Amino acid sequence: MTTLKTMMMALLAGSLAATAGGVAFARSDDGKAFDPARFQQRIEKRVDRALSGTDATAEQKKKVSDIVGQAFTDMRGFHDQRLANRKAMQEALQAPTIDPAKIEAIRAEQMKIADASSKRFTTALTDAGKELNQTQRQAFFKAWTARGEHGPHHKRG
Repeated sequence: MTTLKTMMMALLAGSLAATAGGVAFARSDDGKAFDPARFQQRIEKRVDRALSGTDATAEQKKKVSDIVGQAFTDMRGFHDQRLANRKAMQEALQAPTIDPAKIEAIRAEQMKIADASSKRFTTALTDAGKELNQTQRQAFFKAWTARGEHGPHHKRG
């Protein structure tokens, strides 16, 4: 029973972590409904910041912003799927009888969604990288990934 309990807690934790990434799509910083135009502006600002200090042209920055912005737009659809799976997992774990096959099916679906989301974003980053020369690309990816080093409460601008 301990192994089953550990597995269930790990699945729930994984489900919650996967859903957390989608929350950024659902709400803006001030808790209001998602605004696509504002979101695109934030992407453009982040790309501009990531490419500052390079010789990237305005056209390159726009192309990279469009590629990354489209990827985030495409990945919004995964948010609702993650939420539905999280709810299904909670219901399955709280059911009068534990159904390991049902729990595994939900977990497997969650992993499919995570994989599809990861593939979409990796494709976008690859496409964005093709728009830049080596120096620009290195600066961009260093700046893009360094963002997470500021912690979860880092103020975004």
